[in-house]
Amino acid sequence: MRSPSLIIATMIASSVLAISGAAPAGQSATTPAQVTRADELRGGYDRYRANNDLLHYALTVRVDPERKFISGRNRVRFTMLADDTRIRLDLYANLSVDRILHGDVPLKYEREFNAVFIDFPETLKQGRTYEIDFHYSGTPLETGRFGGIAFRKDPAGRHWINTACEGEGSSIWWPSKDQWRDEATSMDLSVEIPNALVDVSNGRFIGKTNLGDGYTRWNWTIHYPINSYNVSLNIGAYEHFGETMGDLTLDYYVLPESLSKARVQFAQAKPMIEAFNHYFGEYPFEEDGYKLIEVPYSGMEHQSAVTYGNRFANGYLERDWTGVGISTRFDFIIVHESAHEWFGNAVSAADVSDMWIQEGWATYLECLYVERLFGYADGLKYTNAYKTKIRNASPIITERGLHHTPPQDMYFKGALFLHTLRSVVNDDTVWWSLIRDFYQANKYKNIMTEDVVAFFNARLQRDLTPLFNQYLRRTAVPTLELEFNAADGDVRYRWTADEPDFNMPIKVGRADAWQLITPTTKWQTLKTSTSNDDFQVATDLYYVTVKRSESADALEMPINGMKERFR
Repeated sequence: MRSPSLIIATMIASSVLAISGAAPAGQSATTPAQVTRADELRGGYDRYRANNDLLHYALTVRVDPERKFISGRNRVRFTMLADDTRIRLDLYANLSVDRILHGDVPLKYEREFNAVFIDFPETLKQGRTYEIDFHYSGTPLETGRFGGIAFRKDPAGRHWINTACEGEGSSIWWPSKDQWRDEATSMDLSVEIPNALVDVSNGRFIGKTNLGDGYTRWNWTIHYPINSYNVSLNIGAYEHFGETMGDLTLDYYVLPESLSKARVQFAQAKPMIEAFNHYFGEYPFEEDGYKLIEVPYSGMEHQSAVTYGNRFANGYLERDWTGVGISTRFDFIIVHESAHEWFGNAVSAADVSDMWIQEGWATYLECLYVERLFGYADGLKYTNAYKTKIRNASPIITERGLHHTPPQDMYFKGALFLHTLRSVVNDDTVWWSLIRDFYQANKYKNIMTEDVVAFFNARLQRDLTPLFNQYLRRTAVPTLELEFNAADGDVRYRWTADEPDFNMPIKVGRADAWQLITPTTKWQTLKTSTSNDDFQVATDLYYVTVKRSESADALEMPINGMKERFR
């Protein structure tokens, strides 16, 4: 449960968008022929998802590494938002539904692809709370970039099992309400594994119990709302060490062979947390603590249990990620995946179509981290280096209700859009307060892009909607057209953009005496004593392109992230 009112509001907004049917010019839309019933079930927030509000999960799962087999029970507590006789949960079709109980009463159910529609013999009443036990078992699929749930061996030949299922969905390994809008407000997680292994999961470790059959149950309690894909199993021969930051515990779990390297590399966790605390406020999951857990893939932002596979080296997989000599000064995975604790886990997108709220903001937090630790100039250099990664092939907000993952531009273009907004605000005192207050106002909520726009518009008392639309819902980057007239000593200027009302201030002239202009999509004229050769645009402060013309000649200037001279 994040907010029933938000869930209802986003349902209405999605319905309006569906009725309108048309995407703005420059925005790609999925055609009906491309949409399958499985797509609709995966991404839609249908009646039987929307009629209830999650309160709590109590998941017990037994993992058999030799057979690659899982079995368990999820006790699901929920409140009805409307009278009904059916609700919906999800479980991949290859896994068996063993039984579903309401108290001692077996419930009937129907399956369609990965959806499980659960029927009750009597009407469930609005406002009342109910609880069911969902028993299941089977051999889960190993699929997707990180495996979904993967049964591997570590370099020493020991069992090493991990879950990472943001794209595949939580129902690949446990029965859940597998969507992004509604989250359980808390969760208990018990993981039964062979005695020789250790499980590290989300939340606070409560204790372990030897079950007497060769298995030990590891118990974790999650005290905060959590998205189902964030629920994580990490099972292996883990060793533990830790430290504290005031009342916050920092716990690290690595393979025995990695201990010495981890003690050195994980020293970066504290200054990273201190940097994000500075900008946004205290770490959002203090009761559950912060964890870094070694895994055999690059990493993932599992809430309070960040997974790490970056080879205990700076950069990203030992590469200079942004190519300007800065990302080699810090561990990219520690910084980026942990940034998601603030944006992704505390502030979450309510639909995958708005995933830029998670990935664009987390990438921007990387830039703020660099600025905080290494200074403004390096922060600017690091941020602008992301321009080379942007493709601008499609909008970064995808069609809602289909669970189509946005393009990778959601990371880089999303971050550069926020960087651009900072320059639009043009007052760092206001900007730092704005983004901190935005985070605090939306902490532990699931939000849509419309919520971001509304907050920024209200706080700044200006309509930034055309800017959000151009950068997030359109493909093209706004182009500043400049037309020089040497005889009259002026330059005409305007924006070329898909949004007809696009108007964005930008700094031009000379770097030692910038002049702020506010172009629109209509021509304006600026008197200038600066010669054509010396006229600059502060393209390191904005993500734009610039097109210059003089007389009949026009030249499209390449933008590499630094101030652009016209020659």
